Amino acid sequence: MRYIKLKLFWYHKHGLMKAFVLFITSTLLAGNALAAQSIIITVTKGFGLSLYASDLGDIKQMALGDNGTLFVGSQKSGTVYALADHDQDGQVDKRYVIARGLDNPEALAFYQGDLYVTEDDRIIRYEDIESRLRRPGRAREVYSNLPETDKRYSRAMRFGPDGRLYVALGMPCNVCEAQAPYGSILAVNVNTGASEQVALGIRRTTGFDWSPHTKKMWFADLGRNWMGDNLPADEINRLDVKGAHFGFPYVHATDVKEPAYDKPKNLKVTAPVYELPAHVAPTGLHFYRGSQFPERYQQQLFLAENGSWNRSSKVGYQIVMLTLDHSQQTTNVLQRETVVSFLDGEFPVARPFDLLTAPDGAIYISDDLKGNIYRLFYKSSELTQESTDE
Repeated sequence: MRYIKLKLFWYHKHGLMKAFVLFITSTLLAGNALAAQSIIITVTKGFGLSLYASDLGDIKQMALGDNGTLFVGSQKSGTVYALADHDQDGQVDKRYVIARGLDNPEALAFYQGDLYVTEDDRIIRYEDIESRLRRPGRAREVYSNLPETDKRYSRAMRFGPDGRLYVALGMPCNVCEAQAPYGSILAVNVNTGASEQVALGIRRTTGFDWSPHTKKMWFADLGRNWMGDNLPADEINRLDVKGAHFGFPYVHATDVKEPAYDKPKNLKVTAPVYELPAHVAPTGLHFYRGSQFPERYQQQLFLAENGSWNRSSKVGYQIVMLTLDHSQQTTNVLQRETVVSFLDGEFPVARPFDLLTAPDGAIYISDDLKGNIYRLFYKSSELTQESTDE
């Protein structure tokens, strides 16, 4: 029998709260030995972290239904899951399989009762999905002009305030010049199929959202590899002008020139709003829209840093908040602070990929390393929580 058991024991130290987490990953029948490993997750004071769902594969992007159903796709197995917490106890009590055998369903979006999923070179739609979780209807194709799936490029989807489906399409390389629509963000009218490129010159964007204050799109972009431990910076960008070019592959971060390609003379490049440390890999970006967290966290920008691989020592593997100054006409980033760290020394406990505000004001965090979904919640008193999923 394979199962996961999670115990969290909290204590305060230097303004942070450390959670000692015991994962029991398997039972070894020979000699009735039990394989166990103790690991540490660090959580900011006042917050708690619980295991919402497990054993979901290499899950990437999440989407939340109107009735609180959480949808997530496993890239390698091609499976799309629907997760329901019917008794609202903060833990999944029913999971449904929406589809199996899809080709790379890493990007999902939910809009007006329908679930949208990328599959190979197209986008498909499952209509009225929350009323058909047990027997989903046949998916319908709504867009078919995506580049064919390739493990070297990524994509993500969200519906914007204008009702169009925005699709981020990364580059199929570490650094190269590739044909459109690689390296861009598209806005697609799912009713007519009409599309346009609203952002160009991006490398790998899987996290984007719209500011509740300005309605402008913010997105994270991962810098190229093999320029050393500290170059180039990963980027936080804001789309102020439709069709803006953000530099790739000619300029990385604010002013790091690419040695392999010369920037065209007439190309105007939009600089990042904020530079993150190199290789932290901000895959998820989300404005917190709940009211459960204290006021200073509300409507602030949360990032899931998936973590480094191309570096001599590990960085990232955490959830951070960028505190924004909304009082200025041009929003500025005031500071970056860690809310949850999944890095135990040089050992990554998890690789957070995406995050969403839950219906109760918590935050869901997907983990593409172990196939878990965590629930970050605010509770000022110390607690002990235990959950078992068999």
